[in-house]
Amino acid sequence: MSDEANVQFSEREALLFHSHGRPGKLEIVASKPMATQRDLSLAYSPGVAVPVRAIADDPAAAYDYTAKGNLVAVISNGTAILGLGNLGALAAKPVMEGKAVLFKRFADVDSIDIEVATEDPDRFVDAVALLEPSFGGINLEDIKAPECFMIEAALKERMKIPVMHDDQHGTAIITAAGLINAIMLTGRTLRDVKVVVNGAGAAAIACTELIKAMGVPHDSVVMCDRAGVIYQGRTHGMDQWKSAHAVATDRRSLEDALDGADVFLGLSAKGALKPAYLARMARAPIIFAMANPDPEISPPEARAARPDSIIATGRSDYPNQVNNVLGFPFIFRGALDVRATAINEAMKIAAAHAIAELARQQVPEEVAAAYGGRVSNFGRDYIIPAPFDPRLLEVVPAAVAQAAMDSGVATRPILDMDAYRQSLRARLNPTTSVLSLAYEGAKARPKRVVFAEGEEEVVLRAAIMFREGGYGIPVLVGRDDVHERLSALGVDKPETFEVHNSRNSPLVPAMVDRLYDRLQRRGYLRREVERMVNQDRNVFAALMLKMGEADAMITGTTRTYAQSMREVRRVIDPAEGRIPFGVHVLVGQSHTIFMADTTVNERPTAEQLADIAEGTAAVARAMGHEPRVAFLSYSTFGNPQGSFLTNLRDAVTALEARGVGFEFEGEMAPDVALNPKVAASYPFSRLSGPANVLIMPGLQSANLSAKLLRELGGDSVIGPMLIGMEKPVQIATMGATASELVTLAVLAAGGVAH
Repeated sequence: MSDEANVQFSEREALLFHSHGRPGKLEIVASKPMATQRDLSLAYSPGVAVPVRAIADDPAAAYDYTAKGNLVAVISNGTAILGLGNLGALAAKPVMEGKAVLFKRFADVDSIDIEVATEDPDRFVDAVALLEPSFGGINLEDIKAPECFMIEAALKERMKIPVMHDDQHGTAIITAAGLINAIMLTGRTLRDVKVVVNGAGAAAIACTELIKAMGVPHDSVVMCDRAGVIYQGRTHGMDQWKSAHAVATDRRSLEDALDGADVFLGLSAKGALKPAYLARMARAPIIFAMANPDPEISPPEARAARPDSIIATGRSDYPNQVNNVLGFPFIFRGALDVRATAINEAMKIAAAHAIAELARQQVPEEVAAAYGGRVSNFGRDYIIPAPFDPRLLEVVPAAVAQAAMDSGVATRPILDMDAYRQSLRARLNPTTSVLSLAYEGAKARPKRVVFAEGEEEVVLRAAIMFREGGYGIPVLVGRDDVHERLSALGVDKPETFEVHNSRNSPLVPAMVDRLYDRLQRRGYLRREVERMVNQDRNVFAALMLKMGEADAMITGTTRTYAQSMREVRRVIDPAEGRIPFGVHVLVGQSHTIFMADTTVNERPTAEQLADIAEGTAAVARAMGHEPRVAFLSYSTFGNPQGSFLTNLRDAVTALEARGVGFEFEGEMAPDVALNPKVAASYPFSRLSGPANVLIMPGLQSANLSAKLLRELGGDSVIGPMLIGMEKPVQIATMGATASELVTLAVLAAGGVAH
């Protein structure tokens, strides 16, 4: 199940997202150097002949010499696309690309989408089965029932790599995890519950089969479809998959089936479960209303009818979201890591128990904070882990891998499970989880963010994204035509956006008084202050922030950073005892580098460099990293000698005197700071590994380096983030995209960048 129904955006935004820059959501990136003729000769002819012969002699060697062992194909024929129906293979491509992105984002599994243009199950099976040499696993997606059952069964029979139809089993695994915990909370056991399943499609049948495999008796489950109860002897609307779950009963309607039932599993349609039906269920009923976009019954309706109930849905705006992203990336991760030949019932059950157990553990502080405190402890409103819990990558693959080994489908067993769990923890960049949690935190605690340049299209698009994503309330500073501009961008009710015109805003008199009182002894006349408030959007927006009319501020797309900073500083001071500075954050798949000061201080003193190092280390910790700080220079520990090293050395001495709780070292060249092989020549270095916080000696080198890396590097770049001001204000670069502005707004409003 997914939560697409409650994340709002315009059609224009969705199309721009998919078309901006490189069309689509995927690209192929070489994992080996391809710079020289020798590189190319090794990568292709004649170098490839060596691994070719090795694989011909031993097919298992393909896992050592190719990407097969970390490559999953996401395959569909487009006959059941995300609730949109049968729109064909080509129309399914955006969805399959998206699924491939989720594999990479959550479990570092490389994935490629394949759309097969046939609705003939036999032709589909033949096409996919022939792909076995290319992939380590097959994720089937958006294939309608009952063909999906036949296709999956045939492929599992023919292929010796893991095959899973996620629409069936992903939902079933997360549902089973929640059910385990709901049953525990209500003092039941799997063997004594009575379950009613409403729906007889792929997901419903998979859920039913899995809970039966886990111990729910066959005759304790009543399945219903549009025609009512599926009972033994029924002939209309039946097939072999429904018949397998027919029971001997005289009940014929959903309402009758719910009489005395402990559990309702809904995978059907909005409104199928009436509040009156709940009165017939047993004590503390367990209600999984998983129809999307709208559940069979809304949680408020269910709770009003049965206050003692435990409720789960497929939506993120209610507790207990059944979300497949909790399962499929991690299940394939574990299966690939032991080179499993299948994903069997034991592995699915292990995944369900691992997810359920994780929900019973103390929720990490950063996860609870991101969800506004709603996520706290195991209980009836927390029976399924939050989708962005970073522990999922460690817990679920390890359980799946162990089950694969125990059930005999693993061809490369893991000998040291503790070491494997450690490798899983290190596999993905924690920054990605922190950013995800920041977005969730923004939704949980929406703030007012003033966008100073409210007449610019990129800023308006960012404001639209910010509001429709549920991250807060955008406040736009602009002239009289801002609402018309919003309308031109496809906003249905542009008048609902709050817009302030600095020429006639009722806030202007108080702003002039406030700013004149601040600047009158700095050479400014009152009429100059009035002109600044009326004409300078940055000054007006900063005064809104200063006066409590907004919680954070974003600017920078129309003026240089230095000019924007000067205008903001006329109103807002540095935080007490702190120095303002800028941080660029370079985010790769498995690493993050924090670089400072890239925007503010031209020639920082030693004490200022030490302050910047402490502040940047705090940002690194807030994003999930243990800081290792390197003071960068052209010189490494005095070689070569130079006249610009004193500040760096004194900054190191200052940190020593302060007794800070993180590693630091310098002065050193970038290759010594980042390359372990080069660093090995300096065994006395206090850094235990490559530096992740780079403190630059001055603004010129810092700003040049950050901009060069933004344009030439392969990492994503966040920032610059402005740190150390008394109020949350962020100054973007003039070329910032709408998405980058939203990220800065979320980080500022959430206190990560402040």
